[in-house]
Amino acid sequence: MAVKIRLQRHGKKGQPFYHIVIADARAARDGKFIEKIGTYNPITVPATIELDIDRACKWLKNGAQPTDTARSILSYKGAMLKHHLQIGVDKGAITQQVADEKLNVWLKQKEERIEKLKTERQNNKKAEAKKLLSQEEEVNKKREAEIAKKRQEALDAQKAKEEVVEEGAKGEETEVTSEKENIENPAENTESSEENTEAQA
Repeated sequence: MAVKIRLQRHGKKGQPFYHIVIADARAARDGKFIEKIGTYNPITVPATIELDIDRACKWLKNGAQPTDTARSILSYKGAMLKHHLQIGVDKGAITQQVADEKLNVWLKQKEERIEKLKTERQNNKKAEAKKLLSQEEEVNKKREAEIAKKRQEALDAQKAKEEVVEEGAKGEETEVTSEKENIENPAENTESSEENTEAQA
């Protein structure tokens, strides 16, 4: 019986979640399986992987063939390296202690690389957020300056309009006062008009 290490899909539409399973190669993708050895969630950043490395190494030793994606996951978690080192231990090339030390060093370096990538990603996010905030502040300043300019123009126009109205009102007041004077002193007006007619004659 050909045995595969592969992913079994679960989760909602657009939100996949996978089980890492040992299954018969003839079984359906989401059908029966022999054993579940881990989970894989690609939605999180970075992806969340839980894997029983010892069980994976046991099945690899028994001849289970991982699919391409499953092989990448096993290699990422160190199962492939442990399997390779265990072959050396079985052949007597290295001792179990040396194999364990090599695996621990590799896992430690892997964790350091992952933490470094997480830190870089967080720093990049913070820098991008600062950049967006500064751009938004510049846009807000320009908008406030434009609004202040429009308000000033409106105030200037209102003042000019009020000045024109005041000048018109003053002109009307002078006309009204002159008419009143004409009404109150009609004799002076007639005398001035007679003088003008004599002067013309």
